[in-house]
Amino acid sequence: MSKIGELGKKVEFVLKKEGISGLAKKSYTYVKLTGPRMKEKKYIGKVFKDVLFINGVDFNALPHPPRYRVLHQIEQLQANNIDCDQNFYLHLDFDQVRNYRVFIIYRAPYNEELGKFIRKAKELNKTVIYDIDDLVIDTKYTDTIKYLKTMSPEEKSGYDQGVRDMQRTLSMCDAVITTTEGMANELKKYCPKVFINRNTASEEMVSLSEKAFESERVVKENSSIVKLGYFSGSITHNDDFILIQPAIEKLMKKYTNVELHIVGLLDIPKEFESFKDRVIAHPFVNWKELPKLIASIDINLAPLESSIFNEAKSENKWIEAALVHVPTVASNLGAFKRMIQNKETGILCDTTEDWYDALEMLILKQELRKSIGDKAYEYCKNNCTTVLTGYPLAKFLKSMMQPNIAFVLPALNISGGIMVAFEHCRILKEHGIDVTIINDDYDQTKWITFDGVEFPVLPSRYSYFKGSFDKAVATMWSTVNFLEKYSNIKQRFYLVQNFETNFYQANDSLRLKANSKYSPNVPVTFLTISKWCQKWLKEKYEKEARYVPNGIHINNYRGEKRNFEGKIRILIEGDCGVYYKNVDESFKITNQLDHHKFEIWYLSYNAKPKDWYKVDKFFNKVPFEEVSKVYKSCHILLKTSILESFSYPPLEMMATGGYVVAVPNDGNKEYLKHEENCLFYERGNIEEGLKSIYKICEDKELRENLYINGLKTSQNRDWKALDEKIVQFYSS
Repeated sequence: MSKIGELGKKVEFVLKKEGISGLAKKSYTYVKLTGPRMKEKKYIGKVFKDVLFINGVDFNALPHPPRYRVLHQIEQLQANNIDCDQNFYLHLDFDQVRNYRVFIIYRAPYNEELGKFIRKAKELNKTVIYDIDDLVIDTKYTDTIKYLKTMSPEEKSGYDQGVRDMQRTLSMCDAVITTTEGMANELKKYCPKVFINRNTASEEMVSLSEKAFESERVVKENSSIVKLGYFSGSITHNDDFILIQPAIEKLMKKYTNVELHIVGLLDIPKEFESFKDRVIAHPFVNWKELPKLIASIDINLAPLESSIFNEAKSENKWIEAALVHVPTVASNLGAFKRMIQNKETGILCDTTEDWYDALEMLILKQELRKSIGDKAYEYCKNNCTTVLTGYPLAKFLKSMMQPNIAFVLPALNISGGIMVAFEHCRILKEHGIDVTIINDDYDQTKWITFDGVEFPVLPSRYSYFKGSFDKAVATMWSTVNFLEKYSNIKQRFYLVQNFETNFYQANDSLRLKANSKYSPNVPVTFLTISKWCQKWLKEKYEKEARYVPNGIHINNYRGEKRNFEGKIRILIEGDCGVYYKNVDESFKITNQLDHHKFEIWYLSYNAKPKDWYKVDKFFNKVPFEEVSKVYKSCHILLKTSILESFSYPPLEMMATGGYVVAVPNDGNKEYLKHEENCLFYERGNIEEGLKSIYKICEDKELRENLYINGLKTSQNRDWKALDEKIVQFYSS
């Protein structure tokens, strides 16, 4: 879909859910953020980190909640060595699902794009967590908010749908993070795994608050006026203020030096008309200016009407006041009741009389105001700030992370060794492991599908790696560089599938580099799929290597016994541009065959036939799932490689019911037995190679024996029988 089409869908979605006013707000935000988004776009999908926060609340329309629940939690995690990013849910790029281990969705309502993203994350064995700080996940809670009764039916319907959409998103998640015990108790009815991470003050908030306190301290000490501050926030807090209205009214009539400062939206009661000159209304201010405003008052008011909704609210108002040494008088419920030590770090009230007595005491006793404010400051600075409280959150997220593993591949071309790596990836993913492919080639492919299973791909040359890997696997000598350079890996593996030193001829500088990786600069666990490799790793480099046999998908290769009455097809497989594949020798043999009786097929992923090759049909870059068809169409595989750690083509040919003529090497002697399931001939002996082909064509009894034993050999290598061994292969 075009970008214009996508934007049109989003406009339609917002219009339905939030009406014209909602669309106007989001349009303003979209335009305002376009510049920063374009600046950051070059990094989208190219940074690997542990956590992505997906914010569902517009910072411009409602900045306070996402600042606490997104930015502050990011700061908590960064202080504990967990790297994070954030994105607005309507700006989410689907490809970002590749780039993180955990997704924390803050108050985002469900839409199809977000749902698709979550489903893909779960499919990839990644962790998805919902974060919510208000009970806006069920209308049974929101219906208790009295202000909502003032909405029109259309507004209320749109609001309720948003609440239901939040619950739908939450229901798709693995766990919930919330702010208070009251929230947690209710959320457990919707998700069994709930973690409490209280709201905390950021480093910048602490710094701004300390400066604000110092700037206001002397002024307040020398003033006879006592300022009561009610930081309303939204119009929904009208009913909370009604709780304390009689006490405030009575005190302001009794003490003419008392002022009431209201910040935010509040309907001023008509009873306050007689002393309206001492009721000062302040508009909303930027959060960076808020500490100075709070610091200018003497007593912070935090009333809450008793309800299940309010029981779940956090203690933010107390924290913000405490950081500027201002005492708080609060309702004795919910988070205030849990966090405030009564008459030490604040005063808790149950009745109107309690409010009157507490406020009068603080109005009359400046030293008590100072004592409570100072103690609240000390407590909050040590227990309610991001840097000093993030460890439990980091610990929880690590406990929720699925085990992850990165396979570093030299390229994505499905050759024998890379195919083995992908088979291991498939099995590990099916066992619940988060698998990432890191491509060491120059292309920037984002996804690759192998045997019907899709894997995320990160290009090593174009990505910024900052997240953690439990395990990372090098699959060729050049990919060991990633293990050596990247520090945030718990356990490193090197899957050795050949003696790669001999990939290069003498005096080639790459020969030395390949050999150096058998003595890497970091601790590495060596793995191999070849007993021959296991042997020389021990003898030449004193490396103990774990061994697991290679497998084959028997069902993909099932064929039938070949009929030798007509034209015989010979299959040659291998890259003729690689000297150790020794493809020239195969054609030296087949060029001598009678081409009226034999047909020569050549299968190569990279190199094309040389001019002197006599080829009837050439197959280039055949998709992995199509390779078996080529094998099934041929009678005999002629495989003349001189260097293989494990040679797949003979096994694949035998699985289809075909026959094999091969040069023995350390990679095929593990399962090929001369005159049992194949015919071997000595390398370079062209005449013997020809005779082996003729012998299979002419000797029916030999063919029967090779056929039966070839099928048995391949069946013993079925991947299905190796699943548990491969999972164990990568265990710690």
